[in-house]
Amino acid sequence: MKQLLRFAWIEAQCCLFAVLFFAGLAVVRVVPLPIDAADALLIWSLGVTLALWLLGWETGREVGVIVGFHLVGLALELYKVAQGSWSYPDTGWATVGGVPLYSGFMYAAVGSYVCQAWRRFDLRITGYRLRGTAAVAALVYLNFFTSHVTWDVRVPLAVALLVVTRRTWVHFTVGERRYAMPLALSFVLIGFFLWVAENAATLLRAWQYPHQESVWTLVHAAKLGSWSLLVVVSIVMVAGVKAYEGRLYGTAADRSVSRSPRPRPVTPGAHAPEGAPV
Repeated sequence: MKQLLRFAWIEAQCCLFAVLFFAGLAVVRVVPLPIDAADALLIWSLGVTLALWLLGWETGREVGVIVGFHLVGLALELYKVAQGSWSYPDTGWATVGGVPLYSGFMYAAVGSYVCQAWRRFDLRITGYRLRGTAAVAALVYLNFFTSHVTWDVRVPLAVALLVVTRRTWVHFTVGERRYAMPLALSFVLIGFFLWVAENAATLLRAWQYPHQESVWTLVHAAKLGSWSLLVVVSIVMVAGVKAYEGRLYGTAADRSVSRSPRPRPVTPGAHAPEGAPV
C-alpha cells in the first residue's frame, strides 16, 4: 500500500500540466470573462507553459517536446474538425479553420506527462526497436487522416505494434524498488486515463462529438483504442529526445525486475544496437 501511494503521488506530479489545463477549462466555464472562453484558455495555457519552465518544473528540452506535441495535435484537429468528427462550441479570435489554438495544448499535456514520467520514475526501455516502432507510430498517425478517404487500418496497426514491441519493456522506480511492464501495456493504461480525461473535457464542453450536441453522453469506449494508439506517437517522440540524452536504453540491472536500490544511471551518450539492451 505504501508503494501504491508513492506511485500515485508521483503520477499526480507528472500530471501537473494536465491538471492545470483542466483547472483553467473549469474556470473559464464558470467565471465571467471580458474575452471569449477559448481565447482565455489559450492565454492560460501559454502562461502555464511559461511558468512551469521558469520554475524548473519543465526543462527547456521538455518545453520543446510540448511545442512539438502542440503542432502535431493541432494538425490532427484541423483535419478532424473539417471532416466533422467533432466540433468546438467556443472558438474566439485565436482560431484557425474552426479549431481554437488552445486545442493543441491538450496534446501538449500528454507530452508533458510522458516527459515528467520518464524523469520522475527514472524510466528506461529495453528491447526497443527504434525503426520498427517509429514506422508503426508514423502509420498510426497517418491513419487518423487516411481513414476518412480509404480503409481504417487501426486494428492491423495495433497487431503490428504488438509484434514490434513484443520484447520491449519499460523499467521504472518507485521508492527504492525497480519494476517493469511491457511497453504495449503502458500504451493501454495511458490510453484508458486519456479516455477518462476526454470524458471530463467533453463534459466541460472543451469540444463535443456529434452525439453530444444536444445532451452530454459518455464518449464511446472505442476511443480507448484510438487514444492507446495515439500514445505510441507520444512515446516515440519522447524516446527520440531521451535517446539523444543517452537515457533511452536500459542497464543490465533493468533486464529483470529488481527489488534492489535504484541502479546506477546510464552514462550520458550511451547507445545500443537496435533492439538490444545495454
